[in-house]
Amino acid sequence: MRPKLLLILFGGLMIGIGIGIAILLGFGSFSNDEKSEIALGSSAPEFISKTYLGDEIELNDYKGSPVLINFWATWCQPCRLEMPSLQARFDQYNADINVVAVNFDEPAELVQSFAEDLDLTFPILLDPGGRIQSLYQIRGYPTTFLIDSDGIIRVIHIGYMTENQLDDYLKQVGVGG
Repeated sequence: MRPKLLLILFGGLMIGIGIGIAILLGFGSFSNDEKSEIALGSSAPEFISKTYLGDEIELNDYKGSPVLINFWATWCQPCRLEMPSLQARFDQYNADINVVAVNFDEPAELVQSFAEDLDLTFPILLDPGGRIQSLYQIRGYPTTFLIDSDGIIRVIHIGYMTENQLDDYLKQVGVGG
């Protein structure tokens, strides 16, 4: 009976090790290319999308100046709370930074209503199917990236961002210092 018990324990241990290795290697989550793209100091992945008004925006359009990309959803309360700060900094530093908000795969009418309620004037992109969010490996809302004028990711902030944090992050990309 003892050798049978050892065999069962050894088999369970081997299965556990196999699962652990699969998790560490990212089995089934993202390709290695996607994982390597999203890190501080790496190049921001390019994308093209449309605003809720139908205008096409390409990240490449902003080459040469810093960009703040905010991923959000209408149902996200922290997103709603931080949007006025993003708008205020956009108004204040409009010549120095571009602000782009990427919505969580929601209907254009809902996004437009949200934007109008908060008087948002920076570009708000739709993300049908969550393609951009997948590219940026978004796991929670809000998530904000600050990209310097060379297209390098300098800040990744997950969750609500206070005004002081926002100001500190902007300084890291040469805005408002």
